[in-house]
Amino acid sequence: MKPAQSKSIKERRKSADFWFYLAKTLTIISWLMFLFALVMSFYAAPEKSYGVTRYYDIGIRRFWLTPLTGYLYIVIWSSAAGSYASQLINKYRNRRGSDNSQYHLHFLLAMNLTWMAVILQHVLYKV
Repeated sequence: MKPAQSKSIKERRKSADFWFYLAKTLTIISWLMFLFALVMSFYAAPEKSYGVTRYYDIGIRRFWLTPLTGYLYIVIWSSAAGSYASQLINKYRNRRGSDNSQYHLHFLLAMNLTWMAVILQHVLYKV
């Protein structure tokens, strides 16, 4: 038998709101952009010089493709901005210390910034 007091207790938890869906959408879009940037960098990066290519004297590209590199910058920065915005939304929306801290967003942001630094170093210094 339930106590009479339990009927008067109001449920305080609400369903997911706009900010929750916005954070999840930004996270998914950021990860998809990161995967797209991986594919794009495969085509923009210089080709490797293997022994077979040197033996048969096959020409290879030793520079980054400038148009694709420009798009790659945009995609990487957009992915980093989306993951950072999602982190900010989660930071101000989470109310308890036990809420999920979304470590994958920290990883995504760190990977985007590191990748941007490596590409800039290779393009600017022609390593």
